[in-house]
Order: sequence, then C-alpha cells, then structure tokens
Amino acid sequence: MNIKEFYEKTEELYPRSLSCAWDNDGLMCSPGAVYEVERVLVCLDATEDAVQYAAENGFDTILCHHPMIFSGLKSVTPENSVGRKVICALMNNISVISLHTRLDAGEGGVNDALASALGLENVRKFGDAESPELGRIGEIKEEMTLLELASHVKAALNAPRVELSCADSDDKVKTVAVVGGSGKEFVFPAKAAGADVIVIGEGSYNFILDAAQDEMNVITAGHFYTEDVVCKKLAVLAKEIAGAEVEIYNSNMIITL
Repeated sequence: MNIKEFYEKTEELYPRSLSCAWDNDGLMCSPGAVYEVERVLVCLDATEDAVQYAAENGFDTILCHHPMIFSGLKSVTPENSVGRKVICALMNNISVISLHTRLDAGEGGVNDALASALGLENVRKFGDAESPELGRIGEIKEEMTLLELASHVKAALNAPRVELSCADSDDKVKTVAVVGGSGKEFVFPAKAAGADVIVIGEGSYNFILDAAQDEMNVITAGHFYTEDVVCKKLAVLAKEIAGAEVEIYNSNMIITL
C-alpha cells in the first residue's frame, strides 16, 4: 500500500469534516505517492528527535496526533524547527500524517481512549457549539471523592502530577467528562451535560479557579498525558490498514521535577 492509499484509508475513518475549522491536520509532507508504507513510527508529536529517529531507523511514515506544520509556512529552511523537520523527512523519504482534532472527535480516537483509560462506562459524546461531538462523558463504577478520583487519574495516565480545582476535595462524584489536551472551552458544556467533574490536559489558572467557584470541578493532568493514550490506537490502525511494522515513540519533551 502506498502513502496516498494509506492516507485515504485514514481519511475514511477520520474525515477532514471532523476537524475544527482552525486546524491544519492531514498529510503534512510526502516524497510522493509511489512510496510504500512498510514501517510506521507512531508518536504524539513529530518532534525533531522523532523525525531524526525515523530517519535513522528506516521508517517511511510518521503517524502522529499534533500537526507537524500548524501555521502557514512562508519558507522551508534549517533556520527553524519546522523547516528542519520537513527537510529531514523529505530527504529521507518519510511521509508525515497528523490526525489532530478529527482524532479528538472521531470514534476510538483521543477522547474515547482517554475515557477507556479512566474506566468510564456508558460513554457518550458532548461538546461546545463548534465541536458538538468532541468530548466524552461517562460514569465511574463506584462513587469516589474528588481527591480519590484525582489519584486514580494520575495513576491511570502515568502522569507525574495532576491538579484538582474544587471547592471541597471530599465531595463524592460519579459522572466524569474528559477532553484531552487543551480543554477549558468544554468545562461548562460538560457541566451542562451533567458531569460532576471534567478531566482535561490543561487550562488557564484563572479560568480553572473560577470554574471551581462556579461549582464545576476540574482535574488537569497534563496535555501530553491526556492524549498520549491514543498512540496505541494509531499503532493498531497502521497495522490493520497497511500491515505495516509499527513502533511507538515517546515524544514527550516536558520534564516535571
């Protein structure tokens, strides 16, 4: 299967129509449709290290979540990281596919993977006006205090730290919403959907503080840790679609001390 066919198959599962209007996901770069997809490197971010690793280890495709090229490029030179990544990829016959907000919203994508990692049941969709089906909401098996839930989230995501914003950490909760990555826009839609608490990757300090005072509990667990759970899904996708050899690369560059 060549890269054009492979990308078309991913688009059938996660069409561009699911992406937010501001997003720039899809086929980031490719040396041409004739190249076969045989070795796929899966990662959350196509960092310079990830692209270099792919080049040094004979990968022909990088399948990632965050767009390698997000803003419009005015030039491609080694003077900046995006230019260096594009040059390295093309010089080594590597195609890069980024599935961003379409993977957040799509079936089995980021937020379904996050809900599954936290053990939510009866999972259904919710969202805001722009992305009505992006978030997920469900129930934990048994009620927990907010503090217990925060500890559960930390362990389930292997996160080095989580933050809990609430009025009373001893309050018991049952219905949990999740949005991986930056999720502050979904905090109050989650409350309207019936959630007792929402788990997100990150949100601004003042907003999260205000949310707690407006009776909406928020757990922030880190952008990387709330989304990296989807890499296993991407690995399965690459194997099933192309029969490719797949490896997951840890692209986390954030160090928590």
